[in-house]
Amino acid sequence: MEASFTEGEFYQQHFDSRAYIDNFYSSPEGHSGEKNLLTFVLDSLSKTFSAGRYKGQTLVEVGSGPTIHSVLSACEHFQEIVLSDFADGNRREVEKWLRNEEGCFNWEPVIQHVCHMEKRSPSEVEAKVRQRVKQVLKCDVRLENPFHPQTLKPADCVITCLCLEAACRDMLEYKKALAHIATLLRPAGVLVMVAVLEESFYYVNQTRFSCLQLSKESIEAELQDLGFTIQELNILPSPKPENNDVSDHKAVLHLVALKSDKK
Repeated sequence: MEASFTEGEFYQQHFDSRAYIDNFYSSPEGHSGEKNLLTFVLDSLSKTFSAGRYKGQTLVEVGSGPTIHSVLSACEHFQEIVLSDFADGNRREVEKWLRNEEGCFNWEPVIQHVCHMEKRSPSEVEAKVRQRVKQVLKCDVRLENPFHPQTLKPADCVITCLCLEAACRDMLEYKKALAHIATLLRPAGVLVMVAVLEESFYYVNQTRFSCLQLSKESIEAELQDLGFTIQELNILPSPKPENNDVSDHKAVLHLVALKSDKK
């Protein structure tokens, strides 16, 4: 019998936020079973944001998980940042780091990797992220307004990293979730996405979580249907899937797309 899809409520009960970041984010290389996946993500986000082409007042990350790595390069170029996740434990983990509480996760190796590329000071980047993240909100991409009951002003940039494929059980839900995310952006705003391709599961310790198997072509088609124009697209193939005991992804994708400038 096929296992049921692990939706948000399963994450709320069973996702071990600290084990996840310990396993996947303790070094810039990421998990040993997913060689260089995290390095690719960090490097791609750095190239996207460090040039300064994409900047503005507000950036919203949809589905941050218990992480802050997605905004390390972007924090230089946006004055107000909103992080978000469905699971309470993930938001708590982020808030602990933002408040610099005792026992919070050590992001220093990841921050140092980004700063080495961008010739920035790690202590200054840490301070800037903590200063510019204004809210950590509950979000649910299945809702027409993912931040209901709050309504956010349209953002200049939305990031979503490894979120939608874990939240959407089929392509119909995925299509709706992308449309919901699109409403969070102003006209001509920028969407930055990181997604795993053709992944059906991943593990955090012994707990299995589902993924919607996506292809590059299906992601491109859904974005184009919503009026987005893809500006950048990069793919890192999984080197040896048979050596990966934590997931079955075939590749990781990073893309940048501009929303139509029509209201």
